[in-house]
Amino acid sequence: MLGAGSFQRVAGGYRLPTIGYQLLVFLVFTFHLSPFTLNAQSLPLSETATASVLTCGPGNDFYTTFGHSAIRICDTAEGLDMVYNYGMFDFNTPNFYWKFMRGQLDYHIGRTTFDGFLMEYEMEGRAVWEQQLDFTPQEVSNLYLALEWNYEPENRHYRYDFFRKNCATMVWDRVAEACGKKKVESGEWRVRSYRDYLHMAMREKLEWWALGVDLLLGLSADHPCTAEEAMFYPEVMMTLLEKSTRDGKPLVVAKNVILKETREPLSRSFPPLVVFSLLFALIALLTVSEKRFHLSPIIFHLIDRVLFILAGLIGLFLIFMWFGTNHYCTEWNLNILWASPLLLLIAIRLGCSPRWALWLQEVCFSVAVVWVIWCGLSVALIPLILTLALRVGSLMMSDE
Repeated sequence: MLGAGSFQRVAGGYRLPTIGYQLLVFLVFTFHLSPFTLNAQSLPLSETATASVLTCGPGNDFYTTFGHSAIRICDTAEGLDMVYNYGMFDFNTPNFYWKFMRGQLDYHIGRTTFDGFLMEYEMEGRAVWEQQLDFTPQEVSNLYLALEWNYEPENRHYRYDFFRKNCATMVWDRVAEACGKKKVESGEWRVRSYRDYLHMAMREKLEWWALGVDLLLGLSADHPCTAEEAMFYPEVMMTLLEKSTRDGKPLVVAKNVILKETREPLSRSFPPLVVFSLLFALIALLTVSEKRFHLSPIIFHLIDRVLFILAGLIGLFLIFMWFGTNHYCTEWNLNILWASPLLLLIAIRLGCSPRWALWLQEVCFSVAVVWVIWCGLSVALIPLILTLALRVGSLMMSDE
């Protein structure tokens, strides 16, 4: 029988002796973490051990905008208080940025003490909430063993996907598995799309980042999320956990505020809507004045080439993100209607552009405006699209 003295101290926590640990892991995973896998005398943790989900609020850096989730296993009787975190990655990975852009970057689980985990968030002034789960000693041990098995070097890496497999969804998967055959029911919640949740996260003075996200995401980001899909957003998962039940009983028995938010508020950037509205007003004024004041065509050739080449290059990048990466939500991106590679052809030929190309591009601009309004994209895109449409229309008029 394994007792309290059977634990060995390791870096960052405690672990069972190798043979006993491997035997327990084998038994647990052989029976799919069922509640009757091990008898009470075989549990690696004491009967007072608890399991909690930690939810961390947003930070001031973009990669911390969406918050974070982790799992805490606390056993005061054994002096164990560990946090397991699925949001770790290695900047030293060969071709790190290329793999990240293509959706081929592996993340891994990390393990640290609870005090060490809190220290980082306290320094950043970020909030941390704890939700203690209504788990039996058996289920806490199931979860602990699953996390320890996952932390083994050969098991710790996973292919990261921002929406479908991230630090929050991995936490939910481990919690659901530890429940065994007892099904967890999510409470009522408001249905939103992936794009809606991202807009919620960036509502605090992050208009430029929101614009960039709306540029990258396609129609795949606009379907209504199921409860499990919505778990990708840590604060939404926290809300859903609070409403979740199994066998008619709440899954969460206690919720505590571990750290309150103390971070400095973000300074407001110059809104993109204002920038692109001023651009449209300036280009419209120049276009109207072109013939009245006999402005040099060289000015407009330069303006058109810069605008069309930039938009066309954006379109090529969006096509690459659609067809050349593993990202789920960059597919079916209708922004290529206004940021069209066709504009590169128009930029090259300008005054002698084919009429069909000009007319086709104007139709694409019209559809793009409808797409922006229908899907709730950043309204800053509208004056940008109108600016491009105005200059393409001017080319059409000059050909007549």
